[in-house]
Amino acid sequence: MEQLKRTATGEPVDDPFRVTGVMMQYFHVCERELWFASRYLEIDRENTAVVRGTRVDETAYESERENLSLGMISLDLLQDGRVVEVKPSSTLEEPARMQLSYYLWYLAEIAGVERDGVLAHPTERKREPIELTTERREKVEDAIRGIYAVVTCEQPPPASEKPFCSSCAYHDFCWC
Repeated sequence: MEQLKRTATGEPVDDPFRVTGVMMQYFHVCERELWFASRYLEIDRENTAVVRGTRVDETAYESERENLSLGMISLDLLQDGRVVEVKPSSTLEEPARMQLSYYLWYLAEIAGVERDGVLAHPTERKREPIELTTERREKVEDAIRGIYAVVTCEQPPPASEKPFCSSCAYHDFCWC
């Protein structure tokens, strides 16, 4: 945790440790996917889920969209003082909640800015408020430790079939 904070604030460290929002989401979806992404293995950009996500990312809230980058995080949108994370569907709700929770944690811990968030699914016309509660903060910190454990392993975690494997952009790395 401290190493991540030192890296984020620009302090010199021997081995910088970075966590992005996507890494937080992947950790909660599939640790093997996280490991591949941490090695910069390119995903299948023609994958239908990737194409759909890119389309929603490019068109939702188009007039308000700013894509604000702050250190290790990139926010989709600030709306009425709240951080808005835009997702194409609510299929993977908890991973999306954790990604947004990480952004809120990062803003609080690194930037010293307290914000609430909104998880938005524009294609479903759904919005869910997210607050950085004590429980959520602890989950984020546990996940950061878990992410560190995954990305520092020399081998990927074993493949484990999940209901969404067939739509994963890394499918061929596990099942072909």
